[in-house]
Amino acid sequence: MTKSKSKQLDMLNGSIWNKILIFALPVAATAILEQLFNASDIAVVGNFTGSGKTIAVAAVGANSSIIALIVNLFVGIALGTNVVIANAIGRDDKEKVKKAVHTSVLVAVIGGIAISILGEIFSELLLSSLNVPNEVFQSALMYLRIYLLGMPVILLYNFEAAIFRSIGDTKTPLFALLFSGLLNVLLNLFFVAILHMTVDGVAIATVVSNVFSSVWLLIKLIRSKEYIGIELKHLRIDKTVLLQILKIGLPAGIQSAVFAVSNILIQSAINSLGTDVIAASSAAYNIEIFAYYIMNSFSQACTTFVGQNYGARKLPRCRRILLICLAEDAIATALAISTILFTGKYLLAFFNNDPEVINLGYIRLVVILSAYTFSMLYDLMSGYLRGFGISLVPAILTIIGVCGVRIAWIAFVFTSNPTFPTILTAYPVSLSATAVMIAIALFCYHPIKRFKDE
Repeated sequence: MTKSKSKQLDMLNGSIWNKILIFALPVAATAILEQLFNASDIAVVGNFTGSGKTIAVAAVGANSSIIALIVNLFVGIALGTNVVIANAIGRDDKEKVKKAVHTSVLVAVIGGIAISILGEIFSELLLSSLNVPNEVFQSALMYLRIYLLGMPVILLYNFEAAIFRSIGDTKTPLFALLFSGLLNVLLNLFFVAILHMTVDGVAIATVVSNVFSSVWLLIKLIRSKEYIGIELKHLRIDKTVLLQILKIGLPAGIQSAVFAVSNILIQSAINSLGTDVIAASSAAYNIEIFAYYIMNSFSQACTTFVGQNYGARKLPRCRRILLICLAEDAIATALAISTILFTGKYLLAFFNNDPEVINLGYIRLVVILSAYTFSMLYDLMSGYLRGFGISLVPAILTIIGVCGVRIAWIAFVFTSNPTFPTILTAYPVSLSATAVMIAIALFCYHPIKRFKDE
């Protein structure tokens, strides 16, 4: 196989700082676009379903936590695909790359089918456990069941994106998402505004647009002349490779799923403080998440760059990658946070122009964004360790430090002082605790010394 210079990023030689930017910025753009396109579901049903718009919006929103749990689990597993392929590319092990790519594609499809079947069986029970109001329940159930039918293609896109990112190609998944997202918006409008459907229309639009993006990436992989090219006749699961993918990806996936659970508990506490607090927190979250996506993109870059260089046994270069990622992430995140804080009140007014909601929302922005320094540190250090295949330790520490601390905070501190600032304080406390624990783990593991003699 020959390498395509236009697509594959040389992570093993030459300067690093510019290549990390070339990798990270499209990853951030992809996540931001995905957030915007997902918001179009709520925007369309909120504007084109007449008197039933409140129920329609609530029905779509009621499913967000369930969908986040499922998708985050498999996105974490897809990270294992990224690392295994990146390591193999660094070692120039074309056979291992081939096995990992074909295994990942099948795992995505089979896993998606299994989730669809299980979801259809247990969807009613899942929604019941979230105490969805009776007037919203049937609409929410319809949306969830249609959405779950699309899990094979939704998971396939995420695994395919991980495959492309393993060679440094972050633009192809971005373009696929861009066009499928635009298709999603157009179909939302067609089904709801023209055909007068409700939540079923936006759910069908989501599934169809994901079919488009996943098939597009699959065709790209089949036509690829690089390491990651797919041959349909070789589609099979290699047990050894699958175990390696799960060893790295499953802890990350479980971490993300548990993370979502802790955030559900925090949201439950926020819900107890009244409508203004709920509205303010929701609006602020939809703004602050953009800074998180920018920050997290450098963690993904760190994982992939370290993965390839560890595979090539260029260990001193791995240390440089971490330091450069830290510097660039700090600058990019600082710019994002400064921009959001400077324009925060105006941005919040787009969601709700009530002065009380704006003030409460801005308080959340200040507290959460100030905690992003700790989030950046633990995210990057976790990504660095995962590049070496060390995934279980950062996952366990994150579950303890982020999820455990937040759950304990709500259970003990919030109950004795049930205020909005009390809830928000859980974020800097949990993120700083996690950053310290992962820094200690990094010092103890010292992967460069650990793997120097391999």
